[in-house]
Amino acid sequence: MYPNRRNRRLRTNETIRALVRETTISPNDFLVPLFIVEGKGIKEEIPSMPNYYRYSLDLLKAEVKALYNMGLRSVLLFVKVADKLKDNSGTEALNPNGLMQRAITTIKNVCPDMLVMTDVALDPYSSFGHDGIIHDGKILNDETNSILAEMSLSHAQAGADFVAPSDMMDGRIFEIRSLLEDEGFHDTGIMSYSAKYASAFYGPFRDALDSAPVDIKNIPKDKETYQMDPANRDEAIRETEMDINEGADIIMVKPGLCYLDIVRDIRNTFNVPVAVYQVSGEYAMLKAAAEKGWLDHDAVMMEQITAIKRAGAHMIASYFAKDVVKLIS
Repeated sequence: MYPNRRNRRLRTNETIRALVRETTISPNDFLVPLFIVEGKGIKEEIPSMPNYYRYSLDLLKAEVKALYNMGLRSVLLFVKVADKLKDNSGTEALNPNGLMQRAITTIKNVCPDMLVMTDVALDPYSSFGHDGIIHDGKILNDETNSILAEMSLSHAQAGADFVAPSDMMDGRIFEIRSLLEDEGFHDTGIMSYSAKYASAFYGPFRDALDSAPVDIKNIPKDKETYQMDPANRDEAIRETEMDINEGADIIMVKPGLCYLDIVRDIRNTFNVPVAVYQVSGEYAMLKAAAEKGWLDHDAVMMEQITAIKRAGAHMIASYFAKDVVKLIS
């Protein structure tokens, strides 16, 4: 009771604030998204994501070494596929000498201890920009799952530590886990995008990979038939429970800041590692506001990252990872 209890005593200076701080940030909290392109000598800035780049495999080597030396030990890979290699079935995704497969091998050769996670979805390989095969204007669930499982197997064969299905097809975790087990990849993990919402925050990411849904008659213009409705909360628990039961080792909530209630619900309900993806739109908004001088970039960045971890995230996929680690170091 006041004055015997004054909460401000624990805020008197930075030393005491640090001692009693409930949430701390370290390099171990991050998954670093990396965008890969064909070619040589390419470090290409993404216009809608300032200070973030696409890398060719030769320059990827130096970037991975730099990340590891900063204490960032986990990467999440995405590839930008040439239009000529895209079709409705994601055929190129299964190419054992494809860009993703070569990127995995490149990283493992140059930095064997780097944890490599790989995106598993058809949209980078699809001529329609969707996460599944399209027939008569509909996304085919089960047919897509078979390809996602084969894609996951090819990533495991190339050396991936975890596959990360981001498509939101029903039952794909079971299909992936079953095939990995059948082929002897018992230690290859699955990080499932269990609660991935049909969000408007993905625009810059789709620019980075040229993977937005195409505007063609009889082709869905959005992903709302398979990604989650942003208005739904309880559904996230059902989706997560289903993926855990099917064999997911880590589950993910995507996007981040607008869905922190979902993160906390899942953390309170399930005893599994929880990842959060702080997505491209969240990154781009802060970069734009800071460029205008409207926000303090570093202060807001740290507040956002802290909020995501405080909500219950064990790990955060974030384009700010390098910026944060440089700041806290």
